[in-house]
Amino acid sequence: MTRPSDPSGSSTSLLSVLRSPWRLVTDRVPWPWSPQEPPTRTPDELDRAIQQAQLAILLAAFGHGRGARLHEGERDDDVYLYRPGRLLVRSEDLDRVLAFFAERTDRYGGRARSRQVVDGLHHVLLPRRAEVPAVLPDLEAELGDDVARPDHVLYVTPGQGGGRMCPADEPRPPRRTRPLPEVAERASAGKGVRVSVVDTGWWEPAETTGLSPWLHDVDGDAEVIDQHAIHPYAGHGTFVAGVVRCLAPAVGVEVEGFLTHGGAAYESAIVRELDEAVVETFDPHVISISAGTYTRHDRGLLAFDVFASTRRLLDGEGDLLVVAAAGNDSTTRPFWPAAYDWAVGVGALDPDGQVCDFSNTGSWVDVYALGRDLVNAYPAGTYTCQEPPHVGTVRHFKGLAQWSGTSFATPVVSGAIAAHMSATGRTAHESVTDLLAAGRPLADPHGNPITAVGPPFA
Repeated sequence: MTRPSDPSGSSTSLLSVLRSPWRLVTDRVPWPWSPQEPPTRTPDELDRAIQQAQLAILLAAFGHGRGARLHEGERDDDVYLYRPGRLLVRSEDLDRVLAFFAERTDRYGGRARSRQVVDGLHHVLLPRRAEVPAVLPDLEAELGDDVARPDHVLYVTPGQGGGRMCPADEPRPPRRTRPLPEVAERASAGKGVRVSVVDTGWWEPAETTGLSPWLHDVDGDAEVIDQHAIHPYAGHGTFVAGVVRCLAPAVGVEVEGFLTHGGAAYESAIVRELDEAVVETFDPHVISISAGTYTRHDRGLLAFDVFASTRRLLDGEGDLLVVAAAGNDSTTRPFWPAAYDWAVGVGALDPDGQVCDFSNTGSWVDVYALGRDLVNAYPAGTYTCQEPPHVGTVRHFKGLAQWSGTSFATPVVSGAIAAHMSATGRTAHESVTDLLAAGRPLADPHGNPITAVGPPFA
């Protein structure tokens, strides 16, 4: 799995497109659309309105900019979502960074403080006059490049159109009563394998509704849902867990409910909980992450760098494999953690084998799977659409939904890996190699060769 150092493409990433609409959000307009929408909109206008809606939901969940902000630099690789007031620093660099602020108390309004995140990684809590985007260049000029990074915000990545960070076409009642992909015929597929789903949490009634029996014995962090008013991105983790189980009916699945702020979370919070899951509780073979983000200067996520080093992901010799969504912005800009060479980055395909118009592409995307109109478990209840052009439309769900995105292509791959592991006794890393070798060769929109796995392709 090789990666370019700085892939680029003609499409504009979501965060870059949001530069102008962002001003509406920072002015705290409750919703960036009018209930009386114009009868016609250009596709670009509709995309922008949807993006504003999605970002508004995320920021409102974090507290209207107090817990998450968007930095919009002039270059695409300087546009990213981050946690204000904190930096991430390797433990080996901590003393130098703290000394930097101690020598500049007049400039920054005090000293910095630190808190450990996990072994090898610390938060640096900035003094009151230090802002993350402004202080990083100063730190790098004095101490060297990459001495500290933002605590980036990762978000769920379903979607059904170009440049959408979250659902573009919100979950829809399905036309069928069976899942898609369907439950594998081999009931023992996945036996003895454990998959950790990093997502919004686990809607426990899905196990007993009768509409999704494939979710029996799934466990995880409970997601609290008002069935009379299902909130945005609710049920995302349950849907993803269901897809894993359909590919591998006997796999052990635990849903880690990290993405609770409008379908988003800080990278530090995700890694801290993952570290606990690996060390203390579930000990997974595969971590399936249907979330990600773009990062400052496309350098990746420092918390994940430390986690990968600690858990032997870098050499590919450990027992743990990360499978991650490639994102839905129709761009080749690296989307993390999918873009790491130690992760399996997953793009999305239409049923006819064409790359979905929303899917990110590039040599950092390792594999593709079905990502259009999947059907799986979803909370029973009422959902009111909050994104144009369907604002105010009420949708009723009975326990299943239809959804699209690289979020849902990802568990297809995770489930296929688990099924192959149980059938062959191969490790997760060996199973990826086998699946790629046996997958269907296709081409992306640029004519580059890609590989498809999972039904209906392999």
